[in-house]
Amino acid sequence: MERASNDAGMMRTPGFACTILLLLAAGCAPPPAPVTPPPAAAPTAAAPADEEGPRATVARFQGDPRVGVYTSTPWSFSTSSYWIEGPEGLIVIDTQFLPSAATELVDAAEAATGKKVALAIVLHANPDKFNGTATLQARGVRVVTSAQVKRLIPGVHEKRLKAFYDRYEPDYPRDAAAPDAFGDATTTLSAGGVSVKAHVMGPGCSEAHVVVELEGHLFAGDLIANGAHSWLEIGRTDEWLRRLQEMRALSPRFVHPGRGPSGGPELLDQEESYLRRVIALVAEERPAMPPPPGAIDRVKARVREAYPDLGFPVFLSLGVPAEWRRQAAPGGKLAPQP
Repeated sequence: MERASNDAGMMRTPGFACTILLLLAAGCAPPPAPVTPPPAAAPTAAAPADEEGPRATVARFQGDPRVGVYTSTPWSFSTSSYWIEGPEGLIVIDTQFLPSAATELVDAAEAATGKKVALAIVLHANPDKFNGTATLQARGVRVVTSAQVKRLIPGVHEKRLKAFYDRYEPDYPRDAAAPDAFGDATTTLSAGGVSVKAHVMGPGCSEAHVVVELEGHLFAGDLIANGAHSWLEIGRTDEWLRRLQEMRALSPRFVHPGRGPSGGPELLDQEESYLRRVIALVAEERPAMPPPPGAIDRVKARVREAYPDLGFPVFLSLGVPAEWRRQAAPGGKLAPQP
C-alpha cells in the first residue's frame, strides 16, 4: 500500500528541506501538510495566514464530531493538534511548535465548541508536541505527559533551542516545557466530562511515547507519518515495529497522525510496510562499519525510487545512516516479524 503523497510547494522545496535537515537534531521529524482521505475533515474555520502565505486550518473530523484538528502553517511544520470534546470541556492532544500557534489552537477549539480546554496531553519529546506547554498553562490548562517523556524534554529542548531560537524568536520558548507527569504506566485521564486512556509506550521515532485512545480513536503522534518519509534518525526501527503491533492490538477504527490526514487502521499497515521496506533495502547492502563508499547513497536512491511521491526525502540523509548503524551493530539486523 502506497502512502498518500503531498504537494504543498513550500514543504517540498530543496531550500526548505535542507534547512529542516540542518536544524533537526533529535526526536521525530515533522511530516508535510495533510492531504484529505475519507473520512474527510470538514473545514469550519481558518486561522490567520502568516507571512509565508499558507493558512492554518481548523476542522471537525467527520468520522466523529467530538474530534477536531488544528493544523498550523508550514512555517511551524503543518503540525496537527487535536481536541476531544466532552460535555463540560475539551482535552487537547499536543501543544504545537510555536506559542502563537498554541494560542490559535486553544482559541479555535474553544470557538468551535463553546467550551474551555481543560487538559492537554504531550505525546512525545519533540518541540512540535511540547513547545506550547507554557502558553496553555498560562491559560489555566493542565498539561501532562508520561514520566518517561517528561525526562526527555530538557535535553531535547536544549538541542533544539540552539537550532531554532534565532530563526523563530521571539515566537519560540527559551525555557524547557514543564508538563506534569501523570506517572510511568498506562492510565486513564479525565477532564471536561470525557475520559481517555494514555498508553505509555517505548521507543519509536522518539525514545518514549504516549498514545491516546478514545473509543476506537487512536492519537499516535509521529509514530505514523502519512505523506512523508519517516524520521528514522534515532535508529530504533525494531522498536518502532513493536509500537505498531501494540497499537494494532488496540483495534482502532480511526488513526490520527502527528502530521497528515487521519485514516483508519490501514495507516498502521502502511507505516509497517514502509519501515520493513527501508530495513530490507539497507540489509541488501550487508551493512558493516564503516559504510563502504557509495553504499548509503545507493540505499537512499532505492528508497526514493520505491516511494517517489513522499515528502521530505531529505530525511533519508539522517535516517538511512541510522538504520545502517543499527543493522551493523551486533544483533541489530533482526526486526520483529508480523
